[in-house]
Amino acid sequence: MEIYGKKCIEFISPHGQRASRTKCFDQFSKLKRPAAVSAFSCLILCLLSSSVVRAEAITDPTSLSLLIDQRISARWKAENVTPAPVADDAEFMRRVYLDVTGKIPHASSVRDFLADDSLNKRQQLVEGLLASPSYIIHYTNLWRAAMIPEADADQQIRVALPGFESWLRSRVAENRNFAEIVEEMLTLPFDQQAMLGLNQLNQSTPVAFYQAKEAKPERLAAATSRLFLGIRLDCAQCHDHPFDSWKQDQFWKYAAFFTDIPAAQVRGQEVVTRKESPGTIKIPELDRVVEATFLDRETAISEGESRDRTVLAKWIVSSENPYFAKAAVNRIWSYHFGIGLVEPMDDFSSSNPASHPELLDDLAEAFVANDFDFKFLIRAITSSKTYQLSSRQTDSSQEEPTLFARMPVRGMTAEQIFDSLSVATGYRQPFDPEQPLNFNNDQARQDFIAMFGNQTESAPDRASTVLQALALMNGDFVGDATDIVESRTLAAIIDSPFLSDEQRVEAMYLSTLSRFPSKIERQEMLDYIKSNQADGSRPESYADIFWVLLNSSEFLLNH
Repeated sequence: MEIYGKKCIEFISPHGQRASRTKCFDQFSKLKRPAAVSAFSCLILCLLSSSVVRAEAITDPTSLSLLIDQRISARWKAENVTPAPVADDAEFMRRVYLDVTGKIPHASSVRDFLADDSLNKRQQLVEGLLASPSYIIHYTNLWRAAMIPEADADQQIRVALPGFESWLRSRVAENRNFAEIVEEMLTLPFDQQAMLGLNQLNQSTPVAFYQAKEAKPERLAAATSRLFLGIRLDCAQCHDHPFDSWKQDQFWKYAAFFTDIPAAQVRGQEVVTRKESPGTIKIPELDRVVEATFLDRETAISEGESRDRTVLAKWIVSSENPYFAKAAVNRIWSYHFGIGLVEPMDDFSSSNPASHPELLDDLAEAFVANDFDFKFLIRAITSSKTYQLSSRQTDSSQEEPTLFARMPVRGMTAEQIFDSLSVATGYRQPFDPEQPLNFNNDQARQDFIAMFGNQTESAPDRASTVLQALALMNGDFVGDATDIVESRTLAAIIDSPFLSDEQRVEAMYLSTLSRFPSKIERQEMLDYIKSNQADGSRPESYADIFWVLLNSSEFLLNH
């Protein structure tokens, strides 16, 4: 009888809850029937009592986080992987602050969190961050960088950003579902004046997305397929894709959806008037006009139905679209782990399979079931054990990043570095009352981001250049931040008569690295301060310590 029970338990899918399997075995042991009948009865009990969690039925983040851990741990077991231990509170807090708000926490927040004994304090922390203005600003920055990467190198496009960011920020603040945001963006009405003039650039509108692509159908096709479908069609623009199934015809048929947009005014160039009717386009160098057609060959446009951006938007955001939800959840996963389940995050193809295809399906189904809500995904990801693992490698089996056996160490974005420096040093960004929603009017921030902008690199491989390192070590911004007169944080620490040397060292560590110093670090810093006490350079020794912490790799990395 015991043999039949074990076989029955092994039969149940890995989705089954451990408690249900135990219940099955207990029920089996109580049955007083012949062995064959008992085995069959036990199997039926298991199938009935086992709670097989399906993603489309998940409506709470905790269930999805458990499913994430089940999928990831199943891979660990299959490949004999020993995962890293769970991160301590300080490591988790700094990580989730950077991922959700784009900057490190203030020292006072770190003290409060570390002193909190609540069992669910990590979930409470995430809830507080999702309700903060910093989440709105950070996620606006992330999606603006993804949607209009041209702004990093084009001053003319940067002029148009305030209107776009105002529009996007308001949608994030309202927690609009992603499908609504994308549909509104794709169906934006146009007239020639909107594309030629600058009179509407300061209004809340996504028109800058189209201006950045010069309103060219081929550029809009390449950008929207990457952003919203996770498909790189670029190679198929001039020829059939050499490594995938996408054909040149498919690229231009998809681009034909964007031919209703007036051509944009490009400086020094004459405005080109489109000759094709909306919904059709001529393939360059080929004397052939094609009609707008979905990339999904199984979905056809009805006879007489308009082949415009409205019908395209409905197809893209449809819950039946196999690409949209997967591309979105993969991007959010990548934002929190530094690497996607499909990597690069916008390159879904048969030649580039997902590291965990079943998990990708689960996340996409749950995303659709919860009305394309990003906050739902963030809650689920951050509460999973997988996300909360330490970044410290404790076993050689943790080396492969796609196994997610430890948190990958990631280079911070330019915005994250500057905003974290601002938190650590007490820097206050200038405020323009005439443009209260414009977060790009800080010249110091703009100059810093221009120097450190490296958004095209993957997060685990993102590294500082020599010029960037020199800017941090010797630049005016960090120089003022570590000056005992100019720095708000440093001046406050030094001038507090109620703090001992040890407490001042603690305050600097909490302000920069979001943790208390180790015993060795504490002693080394105190010895350094003491060594400078005799010659009267004690205040400068605090500035030196602050400078070292701000320039450390621990400060500049998300781990």
